[in-house]
Amino acid sequence: MIPYFENVPNGEDLKLVHNAIKPYINNTAVLSHPDINAMIGAEVYFKCENFQSIGAFKIRGAAAAALALTEEQRRNGLTTHSSGNHAQAVAKIAQILGVPAYIVMPDNAPAIKRNSTLAMGAKVIDCKATTADREATLEKVVAETGAYFIHPYNDYNVIAGQASAALELLEQVDALDAVFAPIGGGGLMSGTALALKAFSSNTKAIGTEPKEVDDAYRSLKAGYIIENQTTNTIADGLRTTIREKTFGILKDNLDEIYTVSEAEIISAMRIIWEKLKITAEPSCSVPFAALIQQKERFKGQRIGIIITGGNVDLNSLPF
Repeated sequence: MIPYFENVPNGEDLKLVHNAIKPYINNTAVLSHPDINAMIGAEVYFKCENFQSIGAFKIRGAAAAALALTEEQRRNGLTTHSSGNHAQAVAKIAQILGVPAYIVMPDNAPAIKRNSTLAMGAKVIDCKATTADREATLEKVVAETGAYFIHPYNDYNVIAGQASAALELLEQVDALDAVFAPIGGGGLMSGTALALKAFSSNTKAIGTEPKEVDDAYRSLKAGYIIENQTTNTIADGLRTTIREKTFGILKDNLDEIYTVSEAEIISAMRIIWEKLKITAEPSCSVPFAALIQQKERFKGQRIGIIITGGNVDLNSLPF
């Protein structure tokens, strides 16, 4: 059983979690392409978390959190709020553990993610597309059902689970100079930064965000959490705001952070589709967009990029 972490997990904690969740996750492939390397002037390695069973990395964190619970804590089911990928992850691990799942989902969530969550037997409860309404609706669900809330990112067990993607990448590709990941709530980037600091201290942790929802960028500059004022980005998985646990880890462990425009995200997404021949969401195209933007800064280096998910509505492609 995974312990419940009340403090920031250390390297040994990350290893323990990684080993414990292996039966529930895929060890995903790493892809590269000579045309992309030539375009960037660097060696670029894409860690394909879109190859997870639910099509996204979120199963790592959901499994790590659920496995830390006692049977009594899980008895009334699991619940969360999510625009889609964490929703599917909680629904999947609840299905595996044989307990109900109650998912609070914003009304602008992509249909493919909503339908996949329903297909795994979860009950979906709609809310408005704001952090405040997500949290208020979630409180009602917990009061009514007694289900255990697995936070999408502000949870040290979830963060430790997400770190396993970077741990795998370090096993698959050696001597990386930097690893890029997107920041929504910051769980993946926090886990990635902790993994790099513990096991590859010379590898820089590079955070990336859409300019339209750049709460992490502004918060880290200011030294305190600043909420997003809008959710007006194509990167639907990055519309959330960082919270105290992820902010604290990023403040202490993130090396650099960059923001990109909507046009840069769409352009990067198209290149990934055309060159790597994989389905990649707008959210996970943000790190590649940042690398394209900053290619002179990273010229000649070995760069890892975490492709966070591939759950895309094929009827609503931006290109």
